Amino acid sequence: MQSRDGEDSAKVLQAQIHVWNHMFSFINSMSLKCVVDLGIPDVIHNYGQPMPLSNLIASLPIHPSKTPFIHRLMRIMTHSGFFSQHNVTENELEVEYVLTDACKLLVKNHPLCLTPFLHANLHPIMTKPWHQFSSWFKTDDLSPFETTHGMLIWDYFGLHTEINHLFNDAMQSDTSMSSLVIEKCKGVFTGLESLVDVGGGTGTMAKAIAKSFPHMHCVVLDLPHVVTGLQGSENLKYVGGDMFEAIPSADAILLKWILHDWSDEKCMNILKKCKEAIMREGKEGKVLVIDMVIDDEKRDDESVETQFLFDMLMMVLHTGKERSKKEWVKLFSSVGFSEYKITPVLGLRSLIEIYP
Repeated sequence: MQSRDGEDSAKVLQAQIHVWNHMFSFINSMSLKCVVDLGIPDVIHNYGQPMPLSNLIASLPIHPSKTPFIHRLMRIMTHSGFFSQHNVTENELEVEYVLTDACKLLVKNHPLCLTPFLHANLHPIMTKPWHQFSSWFKTDDLSPFETTHGMLIWDYFGLHTEINHLFNDAMQSDTSMSSLVIEKCKGVFTGLESLVDVGGGTGTMAKAIAKSFPHMHCVVLDLPHVVTGLQGSENLKYVGGDMFEAIPSADAILLKWILHDWSDEKCMNILKKCKEAIMREGKEGKVLVIDMVIDDEKRDDESVETQFLFDMLMMVLHTGKERSKKEWVKLFSSVGFSEYKITPVLGLRSLIEIYP
């Protein structure tokens, strides 16, 4: 069967489904946010066994008139892979739910909890720039975030405490994975006497390194409004400063999820300061970069899509991008680094060691 213009009707209808799914994919994000805001992952986790829908409804802080809608919310989230469903009887209220591995990462006491990351990235301040995406292409603004809010994201964070705290909490929750870096790449840190965590936020990563290597002197360098009032320890201190101006000398400089925020030109400036810092005292240390290395040939479709989504995130909110191996090597070479080693260590991210 063909449509009026000769197209196969089945193909047209399938194409329509494809367009609809992408048009409405934001519903998955907002439904997930709703599930988290209602505390559903924690309620089911604390129940300790498959939880009947009727028990779940009774445990939620919702108005009685909204009880019929929870089943529909759970249905799409189950389809999206955040819950597993067990049908005990034909009565839909006796359906039982358990958390999938993905949903366990949204439980508050999970050591790798991603809830702060979700709250930060789905905050209206962060989602509003997407509505200006096409408008941004017609301006000379550096990012759609600037088009929307009139300033770059880091300047905005410096002026607005709430979103700054949300962002820092998000980065801290992600840096909870630091134990995995230390566990898998312990040799990378062995023998170092000093390390500067550039853009290290509240210091979760540096604290883990300082604890694992008590003889190493660690410094967290971040903007003054980020580190003001934070207390260090015997081998950890906080320094307020600007990585574009100067970085303290050390055997190693750590850049965790920093370079993808910035353009190639800005990254070259940062790496130049890093190179100065590891060579200032006549030594030749190294720079440690934790970031994605896009490789769409060796990854599954979902992983590739996630990397591409992060790349778009960098375009809209920041001024940077996710880079391929070729792009990383070009960047390092342009600053005069002669050697590098890439170790896939954190799922989609890699630990990259670069040397003068």
